[in-house]
Amino acid sequence: MSPSELTERLRSEAARLGFDAVGIAPAVAPGGHADFLRWLEAGHAAGMDYLRRQEPARAHPDAVLEGVRSVVMVSLVYGTNDRRPAQAEVAPTIGKVARYARRADYHRVLWDRLSLLLDWLQAERPGARGRAVTDTAPLLERDFARRAGLGWIGKNTMLIDRRLGSFTFLGALLTDVELEYDAPHTSSHCGTCTRCLDACPTDAFAAPFVLDSRKCISYWTIEHRGPIPDPEAGQLHGWVFGCDVCQDVCPWNRKAPSGRCPDLADSPEWLEPDLLRWLEDDESKWRTRLKGSAASRARRRGLLRNAALVLGTRAEPSAVGPLSARLDDPAEDPVVRGAAAWALARIGTGEAVDALVRHRDDPDPAVSGPARSAIAGLMQQDQGRGGEGPPDRNTGHPDREEPPNRP
Repeated sequence: MSPSELTERLRSEAARLGFDAVGIAPAVAPGGHADFLRWLEAGHAAGMDYLRRQEPARAHPDAVLEGVRSVVMVSLVYGTNDRRPAQAEVAPTIGKVARYARRADYHRVLWDRLSLLLDWLQAERPGARGRAVTDTAPLLERDFARRAGLGWIGKNTMLIDRRLGSFTFLGALLTDVELEYDAPHTSSHCGTCTRCLDACPTDAFAAPFVLDSRKCISYWTIEHRGPIPDPEAGQLHGWVFGCDVCQDVCPWNRKAPSGRCPDLADSPEWLEPDLLRWLEDDESKWRTRLKGSAASRARRRGLLRNAALVLGTRAEPSAVGPLSARLDDPAEDPVVRGAAAWALARIGTGEAVDALVRHRDDPDPAVSGPARSAIAGLMQQDQGRGGEGPPDRNTGHPDREEPPNRP
């Protein structure tokens, strides 16, 4: 069987397995590797040290599969085309989760299908070697997707397909079989549009096509493991896992199709999570919630940290009880307790201040530090008001007549 015939049959099998698009690129050094190096050197990777460690391996796909000759790139649409704007108002105790994490873990879905595709290829070509990956190996997937003709890399750094948009998962099957390659996508269809850059709530784009992770909500809510420092702690804009703003505003997503994979249907658990419930649920409920979820990457600790910061930024008084409970629990993770202290200081009701006072001498500096800092700040505010006393237990501050603006 010729490479051309095998390639056409492989495409048909990929479509039968449910992939929305498939393209094939030669296994050569990725053209975007130099840009990736410059991005690392500029410090845009923030605390993602694994990207620096893996940098040499990303120079060629041979580091992922020795002897590789072809890279089969596939994409799978997720979510629906009912795209409520990311800036839409939500209830003060509801958090926002990026679309890709509102469903089953996409890694397993893509791995399973790519493994079946590899099985098919090995049946057609006995002795063929291959490896299935989806953002779990040092491969510049978007670069190979562009080279395989699946779309262009937009100003928001996402791969965009004119038909499918950008809400797609990418996967790759590397093989030592020589296939027929697609023409690379050489044009860009962003034009003069800068909606993604303008809409970013934290100005995370250093320039078109350049994302500075140090300002990115997705980085802080997913990749960063410890306490989130100021001012970033107060700039999550309601997001507790990831962020979709730059994709939600992209014109190419307006008419993009809905996903067809039943395994990637939205889960009510992650669609509009109740952050008070998050704070109140025990370890057992969290294990159940995170099982098989892409949000497990942030772990319970990160998600509770993010929930506390969002509630604190919103100065939500109904959160004081659950936040105080997390702060008072000596067995709770210090990162969560520190975030709870930060949030209570932002809420500032009498009950919140009482909780902070109880922990100003906490043996854990991750807790006592934020507590003391908060108390000092509240005392400074009190002095600025002429010593009117502690904040009112109902309104938070004596001079506050309106509830705080919601992100």
